[in-house]
Amino acid sequence: MSTLFSYIFFPGFVFTALLGIIASGIDRKVTARIQWRQGPPLLQPLYDFIKLLGKETLVPAGASRLTFLITPVFGLAAVSIVSTILWGALINPKESFVGDFIVVLYLLAIPSLSIIIGGFASRNRIASLGASREMKFILSYELPFIMVLLIPVIQTGNIRLGDIVTAQMSSGLSVGTVSGFIALLAGILCIQAKLGLVPFDASEAEQEIVAGPFIEYSGTPLAIFKLTKWMMLVTLPLFLVVMYMPSSNPVHIAIRYIIILVLTILIRNTNPRLRIDQVMRFFWTKVAFVSLIAVILALLKL
Repeated sequence: MSTLFSYIFFPGFVFTALLGIIASGIDRKVTARIQWRQGPPLLQPLYDFIKLLGKETLVPAGASRLTFLITPVFGLAAVSIVSTILWGALINPKESFVGDFIVVLYLLAIPSLSIIIGGFASRNRIASLGASREMKFILSYELPFIMVLLIPVIQTGNIRLGDIVTAQMSSGLSVGTVSGFIALLAGILCIQAKLGLVPFDASEAEQEIVAGPFIEYSGTPLAIFKLTKWMMLVTLPLFLVVMYMPSSNPVHIAIRYIIILVLTILIRNTNPRLRIDQVMRFFWTKVAFVSLIAVILALLKL
């Protein structure tokens, strides 16, 4: 019963969803301030979510109905599980299980895969174009993302999140090393792409392809997709906190999370959108090279 409670309520779905809504509201507020606007209320994402739940759900003609409607749920479930595992590693490191690091990596790919499958299932040419761009994004950032996350694994000699957290609390944070600091900076760029934020938002570019893979979605399925993205805005920065600068103090965790969140917002508002070829070249050359340097430095214990 306690396990079910943790996955559904705290620190799972409900808790992460509430934090995601607040994080999205902060994102919109900060963005508005940067652009010298007042911006919407902090809880505007919640109002949007409730409004979408009351809208009619339409399925385009010729679409695979079951696939079209069920794919958003898979992404939401994956993020909820990841959030529960990450918070569990921080709250009670001893209860983490062997290989949870690998499980988290696999589960974090599911939200992007659900976007791709949903886009193709809608049988819309624009949605398919957005889905194909999302596929290219995965191919570009996934390898550097895995490489930068290997740094704490190499430094601590552990592949269990709880052991990684415990080792850093006792012997020093990974971000305090040269390799860890470089890897964290590269990791922030990778989560920027996984979140689909500018400059890596070509798959959902409103000015070019309207809403990309989401163009045919409405009502509850669209609300689930949006909620998943908001929850990712909590889960991905939290993953970096767990891997590079964990803490048993909730205030310290909150501060470190906010720092990463603010950095992603600043990157979003100070850079133009990149083309697909530019994104792939950027991650396969510059980010991959920096990640490789960080791995080498970690092996040299630097």
